[in-house]
Amino acid sequence: MDLRSLRYFIAVLEAGSLSKAAAMLYVAQPALTAQIKKLEQDLGARLLERSHAGVTPTPAGTQLYQDARRLLSDAAAIRERLQRSADSPEGSVTIAIPFLLVTLLMGRLIERVRDAYPRIRIFVLDGLSLRVQKAMLDGRADIGVLVDTPRLEGMRCEPLATEALYLAGLDKDGAARALAEDGPEPRIAFRDAARLPLVLQSRRYAIRQSVENAAAEHGITLNVVHEQDSARVIRSLYLAGAGYTFTPACALHDVPVQHDPDWFRARVGAPDILRHYSVAMPLRGEPTPASRLVARMLREEVRNTIAEGAWDAEPAPLARTEPGGA
Repeated sequence: MDLRSLRYFIAVLEAGSLSKAAAMLYVAQPALTAQIKKLEQDLGARLLERSHAGVTPTPAGTQLYQDARRLLSDAAAIRERLQRSADSPEGSVTIAIPFLLVTLLMGRLIERVRDAYPRIRIFVLDGLSLRVQKAMLDGRADIGVLVDTPRLEGMRCEPLATEALYLAGLDKDGAARALAEDGPEPRIAFRDAARLPLVLQSRRYAIRQSVENAAAEHGITLNVVHEQDSARVIRSLYLAGAGYTFTPACALHDVPVQHDPDWFRARVGAPDILRHYSVAMPLRGEPTPASRLVARMLREEVRNTIAEGAWDAEPAPLARTEPGGA
């Protein structure tokens, strides 16, 4: 018994005769008759009563007709779901991402995905870079945006973007401007920036570690006047004029006082201190179509945000095969 023989059986009953059904199906009548006989043999039951007026169903034939209609309907629904899934992926995708990038990227990405693929639902796990790594290693996220982590065990990692660290704060006495180089983009030497009063997170955070490593490598002492774990407290301090901070470019797009004449930001140089972002997906198993699609759209959103000038960063060159897409 197969779907074709069931279709033939239904057609015979609905046409009322083998000859009419054969004409409707564009099948030779002997071949159609053979198919019905084979179906009766497979099921071990007589399905049709034949007469000079045509055919009528036996009780077994009536039952098969009802069941076959349901079977064919279910088969059509399965085919539709599979085809729809191939053309329009569905399912849940969890992204783990540093909280500094959430405001910059996630709103537009989620809205784009919803508009184009309404059956994909995105969940976001945001936190510090170490928590993003842990979410990926624990299997709680399908896609991760990693900071300064080109490789992670069990993950396929591809470059996403690179951004510089800036010195930022309220420069009420002009001390920072006096040290900065004028130009389209103000720059300040790391050694000079380090002498200014600094408000920084503790050494267990990625930005502080990058700054400390650069200072140690060049024999520079940091003038830290406030040290707090909370990024929100650090922002509150430098917005209150308590000192300057080292911050990545992505954290500067929504600073509330950026139009204040005392607001100062300058790219740190000599040396440049850079943050490198990677997009990661688990190596185990095959990513779902939805995950692959969202990963590709994430990379597109990064490029668009940079191209529009909302994020002062450099996108990674397009890879031959990106995570989540060709």
